[in-house]
Amino acid sequence: MAPLWLAASLLPAWAHASPAAHPAAKKQTSTHSPRPAAKKVSKKNSQPVQGTLPYGHRADAMAFADDLAERRQLNRDDLRHALSQARLLPGVPKLMLPPSSPTAKNWQAYRSRFVEPIRIGAGLRFWQQHRATLERAEQSYGVPAAIIVGILGVETIYGQQMGTYRVIDALATLAFDFPAAHPRATERQAYFRSELEQFLSYHQRAGSDPLLPRGSYAGAMGQPQFMPSSWVKYAVDFDGDGKIDLFNSPEDAIGSVANYFKGYGWQTGLPTHYPVRLEGSAQDKEALLLPDILPTFSVASFSAKGGLLSEAGQRHPGQLALVELQNGGAEPSYVAGTENFYVITRYNWSSYYAMAVIELGQAVAQALPR
Repeated sequence: MAPLWLAASLLPAWAHASPAAHPAAKKQTSTHSPRPAAKKVSKKNSQPVQGTLPYGHRADAMAFADDLAERRQLNRDDLRHALSQARLLPGVPKLMLPPSSPTAKNWQAYRSRFVEPIRIGAGLRFWQQHRATLERAEQSYGVPAAIIVGILGVETIYGQQMGTYRVIDALATLAFDFPAAHPRATERQAYFRSELEQFLSYHQRAGSDPLLPRGSYAGAMGQPQFMPSSWVKYAVDFDGDGKIDLFNSPEDAIGSVANYFKGYGWQTGLPTHYPVRLEGSAQDKEALLLPDILPTFSVASFSAKGGLLSEAGQRHPGQLALVELQNGGAEPSYVAGTENFYVITRYNWSSYYAMAVIELGQAVAQALPR
């Protein structure tokens, strides 16, 4: 079993959570266009239903449905019917709690879980099969194919592991039973209520069944593990078949990941990071680490604090951040992160995650036949 700090950093919810989940993040808003009136949701689901205690017996859940119907002009009975069939997942709230005894972070151990033969081989096959789509996404959005391949490999091994929880159960559990012991319980519960609202609204306007989608225990869905607000805002019909399907269409997943990064400010042609060697004082290092992964320092100020950059890094046109990757009891690793490195952390706010995405994509690219 992976250390809890590692498991928490993999949680797709943080990737698509309110940007306030990271102290340096910028706020974003989610919108969607009106859709046709909803059809009645089915009362049957062919897959086994996990969990206990349906939320139909909860006054707070039904009040939520009533309020949502009024605010968004949705069908109240359909919302109540759908939410009444959501079930509490007893084991999920505890997965949100920080570990009582944190394990020391270890970049090399973390990296080995993702930059490894199974994912590299699957990524190679995926890239070869969808080369034209990846090239089109790169041309359309400016996001390198290697970054898209890295994301889909880290998240779901290219659709092999998309989650088995009913999304409505996961979101309802975290919206109404988020653990009070969490240090940011109020903020996180509000976030999951917002995601449940997006999820129910989307399905009613689309006329689709909210009881069917399966995903992570935090409600992330499809090959790219989008949360509902990200699906609404960034998912695109990249295969041109008239619908968006992030579960079964690799083309839609590729285009949607690229659109997500473009939406968060990806800069075409800009590297994600540069090598760096530290030769400043302990105070200089502390000052460089203070803004965390938010690019804050010009090349001149970065260098003045002892951050010795490569030749390419010295020509960087924008701001930089000192990214520290701890290696357990060994010396940490450091890179100088650019604005594009920061954009990757909008998918998941862990710098370890961002580096794993980058290095998996690079490994797959290197495995491609020349």
